[in-house]
Amino acid sequence: MPSPEAQHRDDPATPREIECLGTPLTVTDHAGALALCRRLAEGPGPAAVEFCNTQIVTLRRSDPGYRRTAACFDRFIPDSTPLLWLLNSAGAGMKDRVYGPAFFRHALIHSPDTLTHYLLGGSEACGRALVDRFTVLNPGLRIVGSFHGRCDPEGFLGADDGQVLEALGRLKPDFIWVGLGTPKQQRWIARVKPLLEQGVLLSVGQAFDVNAGLRADAPGWMQRFGLTWVHRLASEPRRLAGRYLRHNSQFLEIGRAHV
Repeated sequence: MPSPEAQHRDDPATPREIECLGTPLTVTDHAGALALCRRLAEGPGPAAVEFCNTQIVTLRRSDPGYRRTAACFDRFIPDSTPLLWLLNSAGAGMKDRVYGPAFFRHALIHSPDTLTHYLLGGSEACGRALVDRFTVLNPGLRIVGSFHGRCDPEGFLGADDGQVLEALGRLKPDFIWVGLGTPKQQRWIARVKPLLEQGVLLSVGQAFDVNAGLRADAPGWMQRFGLTWVHRLASEPRRLAGRYLRHNSQFLEIGRAHV
């Protein structure tokens, strides 16, 4: 199979990849990422796209179990500002990261009525808010189904698991948006992808709550300076303090070792 660089030379519409600390990150922007996902949706089988931050890069490098889980992803889109800095230091020339919540918003607003979407994650109130908001912004938007229940740490949806799989097989959505939180959403995607005939599974974390207005996003200046994690930590200190302390410090250590 040709390398991503060779594919990019043969087909300029295919975004190139640059490896950063062991993860092949796609050099693109919001419009390019949407075009890429549409091409993947037209492919002969299912595909998976990860919106990748420093935690994901660290887990893929330091945790063999997570690395096996993440092998299901066909593309890693740079979601965080520190990864953008690394890519640009390697010559990517990107103007901005492709932030999961912002890409979710971009994709739904610019989705043609030929594309279908399925939402998996968040609460029922969150799902209603998303449908209400985005069908106003894009009257042609086709959200054909959703699931707003719980997911266990191993990536199972409890008693609803079979029902969701049946719905995905029947509806065959082009884009399956998965907002279950890391690492649950990655485990669900890794388990379900081989069971699907088509569609793109998109791992987008907090995109649902942010776009539904249920969770405040970091101010623009914090995002530009790579401080989104500080805002999230201040919002959910008990849940995120250990994660950020562990993975951010590991990321810095890995980065220093490869400078």
